[in-house]
Amino acid sequence: MGDINDPKPSLLIIAVSSRYDEALAWTKRRAVEQFGPLQAESSAFEFVETDYYEASMGTELKKQFLTFQNLVDPGQLPQVKRLTNEWEVQYAEGNEHPEPRPLNLDPGYLTLAKLVLASTKDHAHRIYLHEGIYAEVTLNFRHGGWKSSDWTFPDYRRDDYQQFFLSCRQKLRSRQIDGNVGSKIK
Repeated sequence: MGDINDPKPSLLIIAVSSRYDEALAWTKRRAVEQFGPLQAESSAFEFVETDYYEASMGTELKKQFLTFQNLVDPGQLPQVKRLTNEWEVQYAEGNEHPEPRPLNLDPGYLTLAKLVLASTKDHAHRIYLHEGIYAEVTLNFRHGGWKSSDWTFPDYRRDDYQQFFLSCRQKLRSRQIDGNVGSKIK
């Protein structure tokens, strides 16, 4: 029988997708108010790998990743996903965009071994967590780099995304080596 241990604090990551720069900025302000100062933010990458969101979100989508100095207990992922879903609704109701869903938020967490994303949708490769939320290991870290799985979204296979995740992993590793894991969100 193995010992039961609490998980190490993880790096909260939120993928923000929209065609509107103001939606990206609005989300960043809300996220900093909720989760504390940013540790890193990616460029606003062009999101061109699928047209799945076109009917609900429009064209010319961008995706930006936000990470935070305050680390999270990975067990908090369902609460974070439910909160970001509320933010999507608030943004849509508070702004006059023609699309029904002008903002898409996908939270997850990054550890030294993996990038996990939350979802409201069940699938064969997803594990139920709590409160209607599932999780999947989208990328795993092996042999010095990020590795995808059959189910990994095409954009998460991109080199530019993975370079950003690699820099986030390096910062997290440095913090863990230094013993400076920082405060966790509440």
